[in-house]
Amino acid sequence: MTPSQPNLVPDLAGNAYLDRELSQLAFNERVLSMAGRDRVPLAERLRYVCIVSSNLDEFFEVRLSDLTEEMRKDSATPAAATYRSILARTHRLVRRQYALYNEVIMPALAARGVVILSSADRTPPQREWVSQYMQKEVRPLLSPIGLDPAHPFPQIVNKSLNFVMQLEGKDAFGRHTAIAILKVPRVVPRVIRIPEGLAGGKVAFVLLTSVIRAHLQDLFPGREISGFSQFRVTRDSELTVDEEEVHNLRQAMRMELTQRHFGNAVRLEVLQTCPEALQHRLQQQFALPDDAVFRVDGPVNLVRLNHLVDHLTASDLRWPPFVPAWPGKLARGVDMFAAIKRGDILLHHPFQSFEPVLEFLRQAGQDPTVAAIRMTLYRTGISSAVVDLLEDAARRGKEVTAVVELKARFDEEANINLAERLEAVGAQVVYGVMGLKTHCKITQVLRREQVDGRLVLTAYVHLGTGNYHATTTKLYTDFGMLTAHPDICSDVEKVFMHLTSLTKVERLKHLWMAPFTLHRNLLKALAAEVAAAGAGKPARVIAKMNALTDEATINALYAASQAGVQIDLIVRGACSLCPGVKGLSENIRVRSIIGRFLEHHRIYYFENRGEPVVYLSSADWMGRNLFRRIEIAWPVLDPKLARRVVKEGLGPYLEDTMEAWTLRPDGRYRPPRRPNEGASAQATLLAELAADVAQG
Repeated sequence: MTPSQPNLVPDLAGNAYLDRELSQLAFNERVLSMAGRDRVPLAERLRYVCIVSSNLDEFFEVRLSDLTEEMRKDSATPAAATYRSILARTHRLVRRQYALYNEVIMPALAARGVVILSSADRTPPQREWVSQYMQKEVRPLLSPIGLDPAHPFPQIVNKSLNFVMQLEGKDAFGRHTAIAILKVPRVVPRVIRIPEGLAGGKVAFVLLTSVIRAHLQDLFPGREISGFSQFRVTRDSELTVDEEEVHNLRQAMRMELTQRHFGNAVRLEVLQTCPEALQHRLQQQFALPDDAVFRVDGPVNLVRLNHLVDHLTASDLRWPPFVPAWPGKLARGVDMFAAIKRGDILLHHPFQSFEPVLEFLRQAGQDPTVAAIRMTLYRTGISSAVVDLLEDAARRGKEVTAVVELKARFDEEANINLAERLEAVGAQVVYGVMGLKTHCKITQVLRREQVDGRLVLTAYVHLGTGNYHATTTKLYTDFGMLTAHPDICSDVEKVFMHLTSLTKVERLKHLWMAPFTLHRNLLKALAAEVAAAGAGKPARVIAKMNALTDEATINALYAASQAGVQIDLIVRGACSLCPGVKGLSENIRVRSIIGRFLEHHRIYYFENRGEPVVYLSSADWMGRNLFRRIEIAWPVLDPKLARRVVKEGLGPYLEDTMEAWTLRPDGRYRPPRRPNEGASAQATLLAELAADVAQG
């Protein structure tokens, strides 16, 4: 059988695949569970609450926008039933989120002397301080708008925080303007610390919305506010650039970004106490059904409480600090090129430092024998050490080529700006291939070296499963590899030639490249395990990734399971595969690790008849990665390093009993067996790889 045969997958009650959106919500439920664990420090528990809010923002902006539009067209379609099911589950998740915030986390922080003061909680001196803050820092920035024909409902920016008010009485012109809108300024901190001398021995804060609420009536002299609510609208944020009509992608993206903040509304959040008349007025304005309205018991935008987490620096409120270690074969200050030439160097972030990658770029920029640096940039951060080093290299006369992905979601503007920075110093900037996102993470350095008495351009390469982003390398688990292996370097050269010149990709010796060979080779590798099982040979697949949704790949995994191949999948987020179904997937096990760090590396292990092969990749097993992105997977050719990838990137995760959730056939996840003690992959790797913080 091949994955393309229509009868490969049994009907399985009408569907062999779990719903992607519901699976994504299940991931957020697992993240939220971390906020309820006693063993997690309190400030970190609050951060998990914030992470869920941020994830839900993107979920609505990207995943729910199409379903919302279908609902608007026809509320009786099957898609509408799916929409309602997804929103019902989202409402349950949000209620749980606010219950944890109100009933568990904030009371526990209050017991530790950390409080957010409401107006009723403030002492007279605190009220006076808040009043002065309002008058000096906030009031000059406020522009309340009373709605009438000359003052129509204002444009509400995506995810901006606002107040809506019901006004009684007449305005200055004797008219009944019943509704007013007030935008909360983004330039003022949302979480404001009360001066220590007024805090009564506590670490006390007020929210900006509470400051404004306490003085809301003052903004409407002669009128009475009979009802009010905070509100926030989430909008469709997918960018739509007609790539067949575009002549300059950067200019087109800039124009499209100006419209992102005003896409169609997909969600409305209001206070639980919002008067129904005001809620209905907002619903009418944004054309949203009841299902898309979230009445919340607390701050409307929990994401902004990350600012509170940043204030909480007491050691017992945060994860224990650690120092990412340098690998043993790399002493600080070592000649990076000599070290790489001696053998491939594997880096495991965040347990090991990202600094060797920066040092590789730094030495490349300063080395007079280096002629050229090529690099793909997907997400780097607004303030990027990587971009600084590329700028410096360009100023020193190196031929710097940057393949910048302008369509990296929600980083588009930052990437446009960094592209302009690099062009300003003479670097050559290209934007990859139209219609495909360049998601692979590769760097190539070309250096003139003496070989047999003559100068030869010699290549050195870095490949990574994660972004060139110095901040996220401290928070995400990823592998990176520095190598001078001639075949790998030659393959990377060909990838860059394709990205810059758009020529046909030459045959690659080791790399699998999407959208050309990665999917095909992945299916071949799975088919080879099926053949091995049929021949009585060892047959095993272990894979780790962020998401698994591609149906052809899932079908191939089902076929492998039916052939007797033992399969373990470690899938952090959405998984559409149904594991453990008799006759279909009984040899497949799926687990998800949710811990201190975001699990991000992609690892593919194939038993290969007793001679295992290990690939690292930037690609998840999703249609977008396999067919609509430039991705690579590369083999770990050094047997010692391949064993290390298995030992660090797979083994501990299969043995984890503290942070591993197990996927059941019905799409529900069984929680960790020993959530407060036991084996933790991340804790094990910290202990084995990271430096002692005392040596920092």
